[in-house]
Amino acid sequence: MTAGPPLTWNLVGRTPAEIALATSWPRQVTAEEAWGGSTGAGVRVCVVDSGIEDGHPLVGRVTSAHVARRDGDGGHHVVPDPDGDACGHGTACAGIIRSVAPGCELHSVRVLDSGFAGSGDALVTGVRWALEQGFDVVNLSLSTTRHTFAGQLRELADHAYFRGTLLVASAHNMPVESFPWRFSSVLSVGSHQDDDPDVVLYNPSPPVEFFARGSGVTVAWPGGGTSVCTGNSFAAPHVAGRCALILAKHPGLKPFQVKDLLMLTSDNVRGHR
Repeated sequence: MTAGPPLTWNLVGRTPAEIALATSWPRQVTAEEAWGGSTGAGVRVCVVDSGIEDGHPLVGRVTSAHVARRDGDGGHHVVPDPDGDACGHGTACAGIIRSVAPGCELHSVRVLDSGFAGSGDALVTGVRWALEQGFDVVNLSLSTTRHTFAGQLRELADHAYFRGTLLVASAHNMPVESFPWRFSSVLSVGSHQDDDPDVVLYNPSPPVEFFARGSGVTVAWPGGGTSVCTGNSFAAPHVAGRCALILAKHPGLKPFQVKDLLMLTSDNVRGHR
């Protein structure tokens, strides 16, 4: 490709030939082509949640653990977290990711406390920190209904999209508007009732883009045990794990390319097998 002035927001003064890119992807791909043989090795996944129990038999090693702490002036900053999981939710999500992508590198930033309590400020701070670290995939099995934080979260979601970080966000379990899953720059996930953890379905009528297993899921739980949980929270990490598989096999793919592969390999899309 011929070098030219950097692109801003349009192609004024440029020709299509100057930005032409070669790709080897066919229009229809198989699961084998998309992630076959991948374990997620080399892909860094961050779980923004309630923390993760390091060393849980279904989770394994957590490479780093941090928490969004409240400052004296009411703001938040991120510091190392020695306390593990505050309520179990993050460990459950991490275990699902590990089951799909056993070779990925897991990181945690805690924004929820005991009783699943958390603030929008903590969520924004945790997501911003995760993006600053350059993680490849960020799992957000949580959201806020407060419009006060929608603008900040939208800016962060757009920043993630353009820098190449996949934000995988679960839809709210109730038919209410919440954020950030509503934004088109994230990869939004709801749950289906199929027992097969490998079944991912594309939704032709967004805003939810994909559906994954989220009903009666046996998940890792603090104390080295398990629990059975239901909800969109547990569908999102199935897709986050699959994203890790894809990125490990095809490093450098942009979020829209990963979305495209997920759609083309979805079980309700014809012609992919």
